[in-house]
Amino acid sequence: MIKTHRHIPLVAATCLSLLAGSAQAEPGDYGFWATLGNLINPRDANAPVTPAQTEGMYPLSVDDPSFNDGFDPADYDNWQKVDVPASTGAMCGNGSPYKFFVYRVPDTSNTIFYFEGGGACWDYESCSGQAGIRGARNPNGIPDDYVQNINLLDFQNSANLATAAVSPLIYTHHPYNQFKTGEWNLVYVPYCTGDIYVGDKTEIYADPSGQNPDLVWHHNGLRNVQAVTSWVKNNLQQPKQMVAAGCSAGSIGALLNYSKLRGDMNVDYGYLIDDSGPLYRAPLDSSDDAAYPSAPLHNEVLSSWTTFIPGGSDAEENPINMLASITPGFHKNELASIYAALSGKFPGDRLGITHFLADGNFSSYSYERFHEDIYNDPDASSRLNKLRQKWQHDTHNNLIPLLEQTSNWGYYFPTYRDFNESHCTTILDLEYGEIAEHGLVLKDFLDNIVNYQGGAMIRAHESDQVSDYENNHNWFYDLVGGLL
Repeated sequence: MIKTHRHIPLVAATCLSLLAGSAQAEPGDYGFWATLGNLINPRDANAPVTPAQTEGMYPLSVDDPSFNDGFDPADYDNWQKVDVPASTGAMCGNGSPYKFFVYRVPDTSNTIFYFEGGGACWDYESCSGQAGIRGARNPNGIPDDYVQNINLLDFQNSANLATAAVSPLIYTHHPYNQFKTGEWNLVYVPYCTGDIYVGDKTEIYADPSGQNPDLVWHHNGLRNVQAVTSWVKNNLQQPKQMVAAGCSAGSIGALLNYSKLRGDMNVDYGYLIDDSGPLYRAPLDSSDDAAYPSAPLHNEVLSSWTTFIPGGSDAEENPINMLASITPGFHKNELASIYAALSGKFPGDRLGITHFLADGNFSSYSYERFHEDIYNDPDASSRLNKLRQKWQHDTHNNLIPLLEQTSNWGYYFPTYRDFNESHCTTILDLEYGEIAEHGLVLKDFLDNIVNYQGGAMIRAHESDQVSDYENNHNWFYDLVGGLL
């Protein structure tokens, strides 16, 4: 850590902003004088990792004062790279060092952990990036300047367009879809392990053709998350309010890491935004793939990403045993039991899930390589229709009933957006996510989730399967889609 006292010119602008917005202060926000003091003398961590948190499965790490992580606590309102020591066990799938990014602000302790999306991999074809096979993001590790384009108006280079304007949830001063978490402390958790942040297994994937060397791949996502959590606790103020969020692989990663992350951070108000990363009901011992279309996927990835074996020892350290040990009500044979388990463990938290009913991306990962009638269909339009049928079956039969049994899960399922294969409702902007029959727009749902004052949860899905396909074309989406 490098501690300096600079950015004093920020004082006037920040304080004027505080004076203008003082009436809207929330838990975790600092007052005028406290913020002024933070600008001059940044606060140290007030809830660092405890000895008890360094024990058990997937422990946290105490601060290593001899390691220079490159972070400057006085460098406010700027994305900073944080290097992670190898002693934490963190690394990317290819074995390169793990790193993440922090955007610190002086006027609040509130914090959002944003888990990056980017597919998944579980064999040679998907983890090696073979053409024609959906794989995972960042197979070659994380660049140092990875997030410099998140604030699109501060565009710096064309090297890392995948993170450009990624979401209003973390895009400070979004030009037309501002959301309050964009003004919080931002922790961007990059994705480079292909395992939705829950892996803990090194696999050796052989090339089926025998033409290339074996691929050694570290599904190390869970240990990476512990390294990030440890650093935040050891270096920043404990938040009053905390959001865990993400899109796609990042959102299901936020879902499966929430129990431990929320417990370790011990905040007053916790929120979860699961955008397009559902965990559908699919008992691992079921052979009824028609009723539970996601069952083959769940079994495949568990064997690739973890050492968990159904019926194995509860004492073995693996992600599923850990989750079961700290989350009453989570059943190892049914991963979707996590919804009720989180609701029971954190009854005061506000938990939300959203996706498009016509998603053509996550549905492809979920079903295409596991259902022969889809994989062998030569017609792309027919394949997409079959994917959407299974996706909607799973949503209505293997997800909504689970959420309805809880008191603090909200859901929001519009039909379609003509961008990114209708995948992820909160990336780039919050447009085209309305559910007209309920008089709702996407921001209504997000405001309902991230709301310390509580209130009834919004639960809505769109039945209109026509309107979203009309007048749903946006030149800006075309531009961004072309760049990506």
